[in-house]
Amino acid sequence: MQTKGGDAFAADADRVGSVEFVYRATADYFEEALRARALRTGAGRFQAFAVPVASVGALAVFGVVVGLSAPVLFGGLVVCAAVVSWGALRTQARRTFSIVEPYGQCRMVAHESGAVSTGERVSFTVAWAMHREYLETARFFVLLGGGRSAGIAVVPKRGAQGPEDVERLRAILGWNLRRLWRSPASGPP
Repeated sequence: MQTKGGDAFAADADRVGSVEFVYRATADYFEEALRARALRTGAGRFQAFAVPVASVGALAVFGVVVGLSAPVLFGGLVVCAAVVSWGALRTQARRTFSIVEPYGQCRMVAHESGAVSTGERVSFTVAWAMHREYLETARFFVLLGGGRSAGIAVVPKRGAQGPEDVERLRAILGWNLRRLWRSPASGPP
């Protein structure tokens, strides 16, 4: 899938100042990004806890109907909550990764108006208006979709061409998106 206008956008990016990141995404990127989103946003917390709460509730009802003893039921609920929480996040990360895996190695060029991402099989242009906010972890910039969108984009810092590129992207994102709470390991404010 090729979008029209990407080359013109990239030419404009070179004229006004841009930053380039080159990387190959992995499922672990999305797992860490979704975990950070779950810790820092209400929607992320809801999404992270909805499935485990529903599973624990269903198991509790089943245990009461069947007549399980209190210790067995309590142990089962704890194990269910832990396994479902871990599995739900991991499954969501794998599904999200399966969307971007065909891109192969990505080259993302960002500037004040948005970003152009080019992979081995696809390229697309995204205006910053498509994202509402971003958060930063020690290893990634995580861009979150606007409105009720659950969209998520992950830009690994290791893809930067140099340390100044991480600072430049942080500045570009700061100009265009709302920054969510940061961890001490995420870098300077």
